[in-house]
Amino acid sequence: MNDALSLVLALVAGGVIGAMFFGGLWWTVRKGLMSKKPSLWFFGSLVVRTIIALAGFYFVSGGQWKRLLACLLGFVIARIIVIRLTGPPIEQLESPAKKVDHAT
Repeated sequence: MNDALSLVLALVAGGVIGAMFFGGLWWTVRKGLMSKKPSLWFFGSLVVRTIIALAGFYFVSGGQWKRLLACLLGFVIARIIVIRLTGPPIEQLESPAKKVDHAT
């Protein structure tokens, strides 16, 4: 297989792994906060997400450090995308300066 093509596929696979990892974290926080036993949700999710991510990195890399690095880059890019999609809009975030209006 062409080296450039294998790196692009590793990048895409890393994005998929990252989307599953960080999307799963977002889902776990939403479900875990409403659960009667949140520790089971958080611990179980951590174990499952970590196993999936490590196994994905292992199989995608195929023993080649360049593919592992491309996969990791895709993972980080997926993190940025998931944070932007699941986080509150920037306009809704209050700055610390706005909270101190009682001191005037």
